[in-house]
Amino acid sequence: MDPLGIVLAAAAVSLFGIIGYVGRGLIEQSRQDRAREAAEDEASVILDRAKEEAENLRKVKILEGKEEVFQLRESWKKEEQRLTERVDMIDRRFNALNEKEKTQDQQGKYLDRREKEIVDREAEADSARAEIHTRLESLSGISREDAKQQLIQSLEEEAKADAANSLRNIKKEAERKADQESKMILGLAIQRMAVDQTAEMTVSVVQLPSDDMKGRIIGREGRNIRSFEQATGIDVIIDDTPEAVVLSGFDPVRRETARMALQMLVEDGRIHPGRIEELVAKCRREVDKSMTTAAEEILYELGIHNVHPEIVKVLGRLKFRTSYGQNQLQHAREVALLAGNMGSEMGLDVNIIRRAGLLHDIGKGLTHQEEGSHVDLGYRLCKKYDESDIVLNAIRAHHDEEPHHSVEAFLVTASDAISGSRPGARREMFDGYVKRLEKLEELAMENPGVERCFAIQAGREIRVMVEPDKVTDKEMADISKTVASRIEEELQYPGEIKVVVIRETRATDFAR
Repeated sequence: MDPLGIVLAAAAVSLFGIIGYVGRGLIEQSRQDRAREAAEDEASVILDRAKEEAENLRKVKILEGKEEVFQLRESWKKEEQRLTERVDMIDRRFNALNEKEKTQDQQGKYLDRREKEIVDREAEADSARAEIHTRLESLSGISREDAKQQLIQSLEEEAKADAANSLRNIKKEAERKADQESKMILGLAIQRMAVDQTAEMTVSVVQLPSDDMKGRIIGREGRNIRSFEQATGIDVIIDDTPEAVVLSGFDPVRRETARMALQMLVEDGRIHPGRIEELVAKCRREVDKSMTTAAEEILYELGIHNVHPEIVKVLGRLKFRTSYGQNQLQHAREVALLAGNMGSEMGLDVNIIRRAGLLHDIGKGLTHQEEGSHVDLGYRLCKKYDESDIVLNAIRAHHDEEPHHSVEAFLVTASDAISGSRPGARREMFDGYVKRLEKLEELAMENPGVERCFAIQAGREIRVMVEPDKVTDKEMADISKTVASRIEEELQYPGEIKVVVIRETRATDFAR
């Protein structure tokens, strides 16, 4: 191919390339223009939408602001109305206070006037009273102070009389209630037991098969009877009583030993000093054994345990001890049962009460061997073997040697009085009985104002008659207490003695 053709071809190719490039550029420019216009349109739409939303938001906020302003305005109006009402109320209260203050001022002035009038009247009354007192003093012949003292004394006496009457009524009511309660408890306690009581004597009778046995008991020249009396310490009385021998002695243990020994001698038939001493020693051992057995049986019956053997031994001796003819072991048993029954009704410990009741007279088992009262002997014995404080207090308190420190001690004392004072429990010699009645009347007659007195109901009650013009109602109570205290201090007696003071006023006239 010629060079011109190549150049022309190359030029043509270049021209077409330039034309293609320019065409592509124009196309791209046209596309960009269209895209720019679309973007401008979209932006215009977004802007318009934004302006519209902004306008809507502005309107909403304006509405909300107006609503808030409205609510604030309403709230302010309400607050303003409340404040206005409060101010009105304060004004009304202030006005009311002003009115009250004016009223009080008026009342104060009125009271001042009244006070002045009262002071003036009191002054007038004092002056009139002084004038009346002066006239009364001149008319009566006594001074004002003397009249005042007489009036005070009269009022004091009247007050004392009223107080004495009130005290007596209160005491009677308390005694009535206590009496009812105590009677119920005592009645229940006594109903739960029944004890037959037989007074024991100071003599024992031994029956003989024939009167010929009396000679054998006496022996040749009286050696048998002397030996028997020396071994036993008991008097043998042989008289005209048919087929009987009397043993006399105040020691019941020795008397029982002598009775048993004499019965064995009569049954055996061999009566001589050697045999007498042998059988007396044997009977003494049997009596000691029977006493211990009797004590153990009563302890078992009452449910009392852990008692020292020495106390059991002394307690058994009460089997042959008597007081005014009353067997002391049965008396101790009866006191234990009574006190236990009453303690049961009161909800107390029955075992300790029965123990105290059984041992309250334990000292009477030692009075024939040691010096001292049965209270001191019993107290020392029980204290030695570690008995409880309640038992020790009951022993000493039942004869008022020390105060009652417990309810149990009171119950033991009451049971002791019941057991000793009930009918048939004890016997008393006639001379001693008469002397006790006379002593009761003497103690009552020693009080000033007493006219006469009578001991009645076998010495269980004393009635004191006083002169009404010399003894007042208050002094009656003092006399009854004084007589009761003197009886407690100077006399010994079972149970209790009732003191009744009688003041009688009589008006007498005659119809003619």
